This record gives sequence, C-alpha cells and structure tokens, in this order.
Amino acid sequence: MIGELIAGLRTGDNRPAIIAGRRPPASRGDLADLVTGYAAALHAEGLAAGDTVGFAVRPGPRSLATMLAAYHLGLRVAVLDPTAGPDVLLARLRLADPRLVLADSAAQAVAGWAAPLARRARLALPDFAELAPTRTIGRRLPGSAPVLAPAAGPRPPGHDGDGDAVIVFTSGTTSSPRAVVHTRASITAGMRVVHDLVRPGPGRPVLGGTFFVLVPSLAGEAPVALPARRPAALARQLSTLNPQATYLTPPQLRAALAAGARFTGRVYSGSAPVSATLLERVRASGADRAWGVYALTEVFPAAVVEATAKSAFTGDGDLVGDLLPGVRARIGDDGQVQLAGPNAADRYLGSAPAEWITTGDIGRLDAGRLVLGGRAKDMILRGAENIYPGLYEPALHVPGVELAVIVGVPAGDGDERVVAIVQPAAGAVPAQVRAALREPLRRMGSARPDAVLLADIPLAGRSRKPDRAAAARLAAGS
Repeated sequence: MIGELIAGLRTGDNRPAIIAGRRPPASRGDLADLVTGYAAALHAEGLAAGDTVGFAVRPGPRSLATMLAAYHLGLRVAVLDPTAGPDVLLARLRLADPRLVLADSAAQAVAGWAAPLARRARLALPDFAELAPTRTIGRRLPGSAPVLAPAAGPRPPGHDGDGDAVIVFTSGTTSSPRAVVHTRASITAGMRVVHDLVRPGPGRPVLGGTFFVLVPSLAGEAPVALPARRPAALARQLSTLNPQATYLTPPQLRAALAAGARFTGRVYSGSAPVSATLLERVRASGADRAWGVYALTEVFPAAVVEATAKSAFTGDGDLVGDLLPGVRARIGDDGQVQLAGPNAADRYLGSAPAEWITTGDIGRLDAGRLVLGGRAKDMILRGAENIYPGLYEPALHVPGVELAVIVGVPAGDGDERVVAIVQPAAGAVPAQVRAALREPLRRMGSARPDAVLLADIPLAGRSRKPDRAAAARLAAGS
C-alpha cells in the first residue's frame, strides 16, 4: 500500500492531503513533489537500500514525505522519540547505528542555544552529530545541522522487494535498548488491515496523526487532519472538519470530551486501554460508532471491539474484541497472549526472527474473542495470591469515573497492599462515585483492594498511558 500511495501521488494534484493547524493544507501534488525531492536528496547523500537513517521529525507534510522517500529507496528508518531523554537516545542510536540522522530544528535545539526552551517542550535529545552526520528537515534555526532540501530532478528508482522498513524502540535500558523491527511486508500488511477497518473514502477528512492513519487514509484519497494539541482547539477542529473517521488516544478523547467536543462518523481509539464507558461517551457525543483498537508496536492492529459489544461484556477482564483478518492468537503456558500474522514484526533488533510475538499481556480467548487480564509485569502478590489488575480494572469504570487502576504497594513484610486509584470525571460527586463502586468492589472477592483512593492518575509516554510506577508511589504516600 505504501508503494501504491507513492506511485499514485501526482504533481499538480490540488486536492488537499494534510491539514495542519491554520496553515493552508498541503495538497497531494505538494506531497508528490516533496517525496520526489527528498528521495533525490537522500540518494545524493549516498544512501542505498538497507542503510539506516535516524528520524526525529514532528508530524507534518515534510515528515511524511521524508518517510515515504526513505521507504521508496529501501532505507530502514529508526524512529527516535524526543521525550526519551539523552542517555536513552544515545543508547538507541548506538544500537541502530544510522548512517544519517534526520531531525527538525526543535529536536536538535536541546544540544545548543535553545536547551532550556527544548526542555520545557519535553524535548531531550543528545547531540546527534556525535554518532552520525545530521541533516535538518524543514526550517533551519541557528545551531542546527545543514538542511536536507528537496533536490531537483527525477525521482530515483525505487527498491523492489522486501527488507527492513522501520525500527521502533519500545522499552529496555540504556545498556540494553529494545527495538521492534518491521519489514516492508509486515508494515504494508498492517496498513491494509487499517484501511479495511476504517474504510476511508475520498474527499471527507480523517482526523489522526500517526503514520498508520496517514498512509491508509491518503491511499483512500481522503485528506488527513493532524489533531490539535489543545483540547479546546481539538473540539473546534472536530466541529469544523466533520471528519468521516477519527483516531485519538484515550487521553485525547477524554480531553476533547471535557472541552465539549462533538464527534461525527466513526471513532477509533487505542495505544492505551479503552474503557466501555469512554466509548459510550463518544457515541453519546455524536459518533456514529466507536471502536476500541488493541494494538502493539509489534502487531498493529491486532483486535477491535465496538462500544456496544464492550459494554455488554460481563466477564472478568477487558474485552478487546475480535482478531482482525490474518491475526492469530494463542495463550502461552504462562498465561500470556501470543500473536502472529502477516502484520507482526519480524524480530527485535539483534535477535533472530520469530513467528510468534509474546505480548506481555495476560489473557484468554472467549468464544474467539480476546480478553485481557492485565500486564504480566503488573501482577500483585498479596498473601499467596497472584492478582492481575487488568482483570478487575474495567469493573471500576462506573458512571462518574474517568480512569481507574489497581496497584500494589509494599507492605513492609514482603507482602503487598492492593490499592485502587480512581479518577473521578469532571463534575462528579465523590460520595456518589464511592457509592457506585461498592457493588463492583464487592464482586472482586479475594482480589478486593485494601483501599480506594480518589485522585488523578499519573500518565506517561507518547500515548499518555497510566504510569503505574508513579501511581504506586501516589498510593504509598496517601
């Protein structure tokens, strides 16, 4: 699909492609010219199929065009997260060993004159030039590396065949980074699954900022609007654009709803746990249908559940739904979900390819549907009982609850106390929330928490998932 999109972009096509902020939309013709220009520029840098480039460029037309140009040439893109911190990023750069780093000026500024400003913007990047030559994508600011400008001339020949396409770092330490490697075949398969799930049609915008939203939408000839960062602006954007489909993370959805957003078309949410309550709130705010998407960096996407089915589920755990076409699942001897399929990653960088991906999620198959019971590493040991928070957290999402997690707090004798941290929705009355929680707590049996704390739950990471370590510290200090 990526190759088809690149081949289908035509110079002079004035239909809108990417809508970003108040600037005029970038057209499909603009995108075609940028892809050709950046492919020629990267080729002129001496890069060839199989070479690795580091990539730290914020979403936008130039970012997408550069990614598409790299794919066209058969390059391997190592995605660098500007929020990870300099020590982690240096370790990741050493592992990926790029021949060239592509970064925008904001990403580079932390190493120079704008370091204080960059830190306030949550950017903490090392001096890339220490490990590889660096080029600036987009506007150059003082102290930044030379610009990689789109070059004139014809588009260089494309790479024909498979091979590594992208490296995405997921976890690990500074001494042992962990990185997922997708091939051209696996990332294309994932794009096709997303396209068939969302079914973008020409003309009407799709709202979403990830590569897995941009490519399938543009391939369906739909323009893509990058979500506004501020909730009030996002709410206005939804009203103005009337998108046919929207993909936002749960924190983005909650923030938009708090700002009074009204939704249209189909809404999809993932990258963090999606509660039935949240999906129903989205439907009540105008969406035709609302879906929770279960996806991992290793398998994107894997399963999907519609709001009505999720709300009707009464079993233990979190119903994440039906496996998407081509995706296979099995449960390992340790209770962890394992996934395989054409859209599964090839391997972890430095390891041999493997057919099955161990997700780290405890789960089960219920009449063919996948039900999760939490992360294996989040298990709480109280007495002689293993408690998996994910089995019970969905039941805490009663009316008036925005988010809920269950954490273990050391009890000082090798045991753990179980604490539920519940974040009330805006305007909710605490006494009413506690009353609504009585029955779900009673039904937890031996896993019932020792305490319930009403508080805002700390979030972390690009997708703003609950930060369980910080939540446990909050519970310990309460």
